[in-house]
Amino acid sequence: MAVIADFAAYPEWAKGVTTAEVKASFDDADPAAAGRAREVFFALDVSPIKDEYTLSYVWEGDRQVTWTLVQGKMLRSLDGAYILRERSPGSTVSTEVTYRLALDVSIPLIGMLKRKGEKILIDTALKGLKKRVESGRTSSGA
Repeated sequence: MAVIADFAAYPEWAKGVTTAEVKASFDDADPAAAGRAREVFFALDVSPIKDEYTLSYVWEGDRQVTWTLVQGKMLRSLDGAYILRERSPGSTVSTEVTYRLALDVSIPLIGMLKRKGEKILIDTALKGLKKRVESGRTSSGA
C-alpha cells in the first residue's frame, strides 16, 4: 500500500502517467487514511486515452483504497480500487492485489478501443506496481 499511496512516484512506474499531484490530504483525525491523499490530479497519455483528471480517494487502512472521478476532460467516469490481502504460503509472506477499474469517456469510442484503453490501464497498473514493489523502492526518492 505504501507504493500505491506514493502518488509523487507514479510517473516513475505507472506507464502513461506524466503527472500525479496530491491536491488535498486527509488529516490525522481519520486513522484509516491519516496523511494520505484525498484528491489527486493526474495527467495521463496512454493511447487511446489522453486526459487530465482529478480522482477522489477513500482509504481503508492498508487493506483497500477506492477512487472516483471528480473531474476530467475526456473521462466521464473512472472508478476503481486496489484491494490487498496478505498471503503466507509456507514461510514467505506475500500480498495478493486485486485491481478493479470501470471507465467511461465523454467522446464516442467504439467498444474495441474502449476495452483496449481499459486493458492498457489495468496492465499498466498491475505490472508497474508489481515491478515497483519487487524493486524494493516503496517511495519516490527511496
